Amino acid sequence: MKHLRTVNDVMTHAVISIDRATAFKDIVEALRMWNVSALPVRAQDGQVVGVVSEADVLLKPQSPDTAHDTTAEQLMTRPATTVTKDATIPTAARLMARGHLKRLPVVDGDGRLVGVVSRGDLLKVFLRPDEDIGAEIRELIMYQLIPHGYAEVRVHVANGIAYLDGSLPDPAMEDVVVRAAGTVPGVIDVKADFTVPVSA
Repeated sequence: MKHLRTVNDVMTHAVISIDRATAFKDIVEALRMWNVSALPVRAQDGQVVGVVSEADVLLKPQSPDTAHDTTAEQLMTRPATTVTKDATIPTAARLMARGHLKRLPVVDGDGRLVGVVSRGDLLKVFLRPDEDIGAEIRELIMYQLIPHGYAEVRVHVANGIAYLDGSLPDPAMEDVVVRAAGTVPGVIDVKADFTVPVSA
Protein backbone atom coordinates (compact mmCIF):
# COMPACT_ATOMS: atom_id res chain seq x y z
CA MET A 1 0.00 0.00 0.00
CA LYS A 2 1.48 3.35 -1.04
CA HIS A 3 1.17 6.16 1.49
CA LEU A 4 1.14 9.47 -0.36
CA ARG A 5 2.41 11.80 2.35
CA THR A 6 5.37 13.77 1.06
CA VAL A 7 6.39 15.63 -2.08
CA ASN A 8 8.80 12.79 -2.85
CA ASP A 9 5.82 10.43 -3.18
CA VAL A 10 4.15 12.39 -5.99
CA MET A 11 6.84 14.48 -7.70
CA THR A 12 8.30 13.91 -11.17
CA HIS A 13 11.84 12.63 -10.65
CA ALA A 14 13.00 13.09 -14.25
CA VAL A 15 13.29 16.84 -14.59
CA ILE A 16 14.42 19.16 -17.38
CA SER A 17 16.62 22.03 -16.21
CA ILE A 18 18.90 24.64 -17.71
CA ASP A 19 22.03 26.44 -16.59
CA ARG A 20 22.73 30.15 -16.26
CA ALA A 21 24.31 30.37 -19.70
CA THR A 22 21.42 28.78 -21.62
CA ALA A 23 20.51 31.06 -24.53
CA PHE A 24 17.10 32.67 -25.05
CA LYS A 25 16.30 30.59 -28.14
CA ASP A 26 17.19 27.35 -26.36
CA ILE A 27 15.00 28.29 -23.37
CA VAL A 28 12.00 28.91 -25.63
CA GLU A 29 12.64 25.65 -27.48
CA ALA A 30 12.89 23.68 -24.20
CA LEU A 31 9.64 25.14 -22.88
CA ARG A 32 7.90 24.21 -26.13
CA MET A 33 9.46 20.78 -26.58
CA TRP A 34 8.80 19.56 -23.04
CA ASN A 35 5.43 21.34 -22.75
CA VAL A 36 6.29 22.86 -19.36
CA SER A 37 5.50 26.30 -17.96
CA ALA A 38 8.85 26.86 -16.22
CA LEU A 39 12.41 25.58 -16.10
CA PRO A 40 14.65 25.43 -13.01
CA VAL A 41 18.07 27.05 -13.45
CA ARG A 42 20.91 25.09 -11.87
CA ALA A 43 24.38 26.12 -10.80
CA GLN A 44 27.34 23.81 -11.48
CA ASP A 45 26.93 22.14 -8.09
CA GLY A 46 23.30 21.27 -8.88
CA GLN A 47 21.75 23.88 -6.60
CA VAL A 48 18.68 25.71 -7.89
CA VAL A 49 19.52 29.39 -8.36
CA GLY A 50 16.42 30.56 -10.20
CA VAL A 51 13.51 29.70 -12.45
CA VAL A 52 12.69 30.85 -15.97
CA SER A 53 8.97 30.75 -16.66
CA GLU A 54 6.89 31.42 -19.74
CA ALA A 55 6.00 34.77 -18.15
CA ASP A 56 9.70 35.66 -17.81
CA VAL A 57 10.18 35.01 -21.51
CA LEU A 58 7.04 36.83 -22.63
CA LEU A 59 7.27 39.82 -20.28
CA LYS A 60 10.89 40.59 -21.08
CA PRO A 61 10.69 41.13 -24.84
CA GLN A 62 13.90 40.79 -26.77
CA SER A 63 14.72 42.58 -29.98
CA PRO A 64 16.05 40.47 -32.86
CA ASP A 65 19.42 42.14 -32.36
CA THR A 66 19.76 41.27 -28.67
CA ALA A 67 17.76 38.05 -28.19
CA HIS A 68 20.69 35.82 -29.18
CA ASP A 69 22.79 37.40 -26.39
CA THR A 70 20.13 36.96 -23.66
CA THR A 71 20.68 34.09 -21.23
CA ALA A 72 18.81 32.37 -18.41
CA GLU A 73 20.91 34.39 -15.96
CA GLN A 74 19.26 37.59 -17.22
CA LEU A 75 15.73 36.21 -17.50
CA MET A 76 15.36 34.07 -14.41
CA THR A 77 13.36 34.91 -11.30
CA ARG A 78 15.51 34.65 -8.20
CA PRO A 79 15.65 33.36 -5.61
CA ALA A 80 13.65 30.39 -6.75
CA THR A 81 10.75 29.18 -4.63
CA THR A 82 11.59 25.54 -3.92
CA VAL A 83 10.29 22.77 -1.71
CA THR A 84 12.22 19.92 -0.09
CA LYS A 85 11.43 16.37 -1.13
CA ASP A 86 10.40 15.42 2.43
CA ALA A 87 7.95 18.33 2.77
CA THR A 88 4.31 17.41 3.22
CA ILE A 89 1.88 17.70 0.33
CA PRO A 90 -0.12 20.47 2.07
CA THR A 91 3.12 22.44 2.56
CA ALA A 92 3.83 22.32 -1.17
CA ALA A 93 0.23 23.28 -1.96
CA ARG A 94 0.47 26.34 0.31
CA LEU A 95 3.72 27.45 -1.36
CA MET A 96 2.13 27.17 -4.79
CA ALA A 97 -0.99 29.04 -3.73
CA ARG A 98 1.01 31.80 -2.04
CA GLY A 99 3.21 32.36 -5.09
CA HIS A 100 0.53 31.64 -7.71
CA LEU A 101 2.83 28.94 -9.09
CA LYS A 102 2.02 25.94 -11.27
CA ARG A 103 5.24 24.01 -10.55
CA LEU A 104 7.89 23.90 -7.85
CA PRO A 105 11.49 22.67 -8.11
CA VAL A 106 12.10 19.97 -5.51
CA VAL A 107 15.46 19.96 -3.73
CA ASP A 108 17.34 17.73 -1.33
CA GLY A 109 18.79 18.84 1.99
CA ASP A 110 21.70 20.55 0.23
CA GLY A 111 19.50 22.53 -2.16
CA ARG A 112 20.28 20.35 -5.18
CA LEU A 113 17.54 19.72 -7.72
CA VAL A 114 15.99 16.24 -7.46
CA GLY A 115 12.62 16.72 -9.16
CA VAL A 116 9.65 18.93 -9.92
CA VAL A 117 6.16 18.88 -8.43
CA SER A 118 3.12 20.31 -10.19
CA ARG A 119 -0.43 21.11 -9.12
CA GLY A 120 -1.53 17.98 -10.94
CA ASP A 121 0.95 15.89 -8.95
CA LEU A 122 -0.48 17.18 -5.68
CA LEU A 123 -4.00 16.27 -6.78
CA LYS A 124 -2.98 12.59 -7.02
CA VAL A 125 -3.78 12.14 -3.33
CA PHE A 126 -7.47 12.67 -4.12
CA LEU A 127 -7.40 9.91 -6.74
CA ARG A 128 -6.41 7.21 -4.25
CA PRO A 129 -8.79 4.23 -4.14
CA ASP A 130 -11.13 4.30 -1.15
CA GLU A 131 -9.80 0.87 -0.14
CA ASP A 132 -6.25 2.23 0.20
CA ILE A 133 -7.44 5.19 2.25
CA GLY A 134 -9.46 2.95 4.55
CA ALA A 135 -6.55 0.57 5.08
CA GLU A 136 -4.27 3.43 6.04
CA ILE A 137 -6.83 4.82 8.50
CA ARG A 138 -7.20 1.38 10.15
CA GLU A 139 -3.44 1.03 10.43
CA LEU A 140 -3.12 4.50 11.93
CA ILE A 141 -5.89 4.01 14.48
CA MET A 142 -5.29 0.45 15.58
CA TYR A 143 -1.51 0.33 15.61
CA GLN A 144 -0.50 3.87 16.53
CA LEU A 145 -3.32 5.57 18.44
CA ILE A 146 -5.09 2.86 20.39
CA PRO A 147 -3.49 -0.14 22.16
CA HIS A 148 -4.50 -3.32 20.37
CA GLY A 149 -7.56 -4.98 21.86
CA TYR A 150 -8.86 -1.93 23.72
CA ALA A 151 -11.15 -0.65 20.98
CA GLU A 152 -13.31 -1.86 18.13
CA VAL A 153 -13.24 0.64 15.30
CA ARG A 154 -14.87 0.01 11.95
CA VAL A 155 -13.76 2.09 8.97
CA HIS A 156 -15.60 2.55 5.70
CA VAL A 157 -14.52 5.03 3.03
CA ALA A 158 -16.77 6.13 0.17
CA ASN A 159 -15.78 8.84 -2.32
CA GLY A 160 -13.07 10.09 0.03
CA ILE A 161 -15.39 10.39 3.04
CA ALA A 162 -14.31 8.26 6.01
CA TYR A 163 -17.10 6.77 8.14
CA LEU A 164 -15.93 5.59 11.57
CA ASP A 165 -17.97 3.72 14.13
CA GLY A 166 -17.54 1.18 16.90
CA SER A 167 -16.47 1.58 20.50
CA LEU A 168 -13.68 3.51 22.19
CA PRO A 169 -12.33 3.01 25.72
CA ASP A 170 -12.39 6.74 26.49
CA PRO A 171 -14.70 9.53 25.20
CA ALA A 172 -11.65 11.81 24.84
CA MET A 173 -10.25 9.44 22.19
CA GLU A 174 -12.96 10.31 19.67
CA ASP A 175 -11.54 13.74 18.85
CA VAL A 176 -8.02 12.30 18.55
CA VAL A 177 -9.15 9.52 16.22
CA VAL A 178 -11.24 11.82 14.02
CA ARG A 179 -8.44 14.37 13.66
CA ALA A 180 -5.91 11.64 12.88
CA ALA A 181 -8.16 10.10 10.22
CA GLY A 182 -8.54 13.53 8.65
CA THR A 183 -4.77 13.77 8.11
CA VAL A 184 -4.66 10.71 5.86
CA PRO A 185 -4.06 11.85 2.27
CA GLY A 186 -7.18 11.55 0.16
CA VAL A 187 -9.64 12.00 3.03
CA ILE A 188 -12.16 14.74 2.25
CA ASP A 189 -14.26 14.48 5.41
CA VAL A 190 -14.67 12.26 8.49
CA LYS A 191 -18.00 11.13 9.92
CA ALA A 192 -17.82 9.42 13.34
CA ASP A 193 -20.42 7.61 15.43
CA PHE A 194 -18.66 5.94 18.36
CA THR A 195 -20.02 4.44 21.55
CA VAL A 196 -18.16 4.45 24.86
CA PRO A 197 -18.63 1.57 27.32
CA VAL A 198 -20.47 2.62 30.50
CA SER A 199 -18.48 2.01 33.68
CA ALA A 200 -20.10 -0.37 36.17
